[in-house]
Amino acid sequence: KLTGTEFANVVGIIRGKSKPDERVVFSAHYDHLGIGKAKDQDSIYNGANDDASGTTAVIALATYFKKMKQPERTLVFATFTAEESGGYGAQYFSKQMDPATVMAMFNIEMIGTDSKWGKNSAYITGYEKSDFGKILQDNLKGSAFEFHPDPYPSENLFYRSDNATLARLGVPAHTISTSKMDSEKFYHTVDDEIGTLDTKNMTEIIKAIAVSSKSIVNGSSTPGRVKEQ
Repeated sequence: KLTGTEFANVVGIIRGKSKPDERVVFSAHYDHLGIGKAKDQDSIYNGANDDASGTTAVIALATYFKKMKQPERTLVFATFTAEESGGYGAQYFSKQMDPATVMAMFNIEMIGTDSKWGKNSAYITGYEKSDFGKILQDNLKGSAFEFHPDPYPSENLFYRSDNATLARLGVPAHTISTSKMDSEKFYHTVDDEIGTLDTKNMTEIIKAIAVSSKSIVNGSSTPGRVKEQ
């Protein structure tokens, strides 16, 4: 139960140069399931893929953009609490700003395993709801990396992660993932540990996100709004 318990999101900001009032959000959730029923004397749900992999991406992206020249738009790097308990961290965060000022949200969830297409690939939830995915892929021309539409529409992933609150407010807020939702054997188990991750492929995914976000970060392209739900 969450009553009486305090949680905190962790947020960092790089101010934009020419468009400081336009924000681009990179996010993930850092919480997991905590301690549960023991399996072979292991009761800790580490959440290496879900979602330390995404949190790692956000930190790496913040480090990358900090070393680059000042972006034109303001970049917000957020790691959320309480996603597994109902998305409370992201809900709170999303209500602290005018959604009209958020140009895009790159939410990153479970990128530690290969996607169904193999390496150098990931999918974007709600791909058909804006041109966010098309812009990302255009920025990757000449690259071996490819973004795909979400192959698990019945799972309703677009509204099951930390992008959902802003997406419902019209923001092109999408989740990037590689999780095979029909066969991730370590999903929500104590076995979701770092040894199960393909860190080399994960690194390539993070690089692809950085490159694919270029025109959105520099303000030369803006995804269309998601129709309010």
